[in-house]
Amino acid sequence: MGVVMSNVIVLNMDYSYLNTVPIKRAIKYIVNQKVEVIKTTTKMITNAEKTFKIKTPLVVRLIKFVRSIYKAKVPYSKRNILARDENTCQYCNTKGSKLTIDHIIPASRGGKSTWENCVAACKKCNNVKDNKTPREARMRLIKQPHQPTIMEFLLAKMRSLGVEDLLKELNVY
Repeated sequence: MGVVMSNVIVLNMDYSYLNTVPIKRAIKYIVNQKVEVIKTTTKMITNAEKTFKIKTPLVVRLIKFVRSIYKAKVPYSKRNILARDENTCQYCNTKGSKLTIDHIIPASRGGKSTWENCVAACKKCNNVKDNKTPREARMRLIKQPHQPTIMEFLLAKMRSLGVEDLLKELNVY
């Protein structure tokens, strides 16, 4: 399993995927008995005095059920657009962390910052497209952008973080 995690996967009480959190926050959850540890790595974490020793958590599960991280819909944000598009340029299919947000109808021409008008794009494609529509720039979108359902968004986020295989291994998905 090629997942290198600096974050810990947080599952809801029913084992559904919720999010990832930094290791430090996961340790606080463990100490405060808000989660149970489902899977650990072999690496040990200790405090400065060496009085506290714990295996690094990889997956934790909440002890109390959390209704939903999103009340009705996934909010629009650059980070959520990148997660929806699985950190992949929607013009050339390049994966990476140095992606930008492209307005399909450029903002300078009245295009709004919405789920349906924004996609992840690499800098090269964004520069080539410039202040044009994809048709004018002779570029084709890989998939039509849309506002994802909460479940579509969580699944895309899991894939983009590389945690889907780990959760399958744990029989969560």
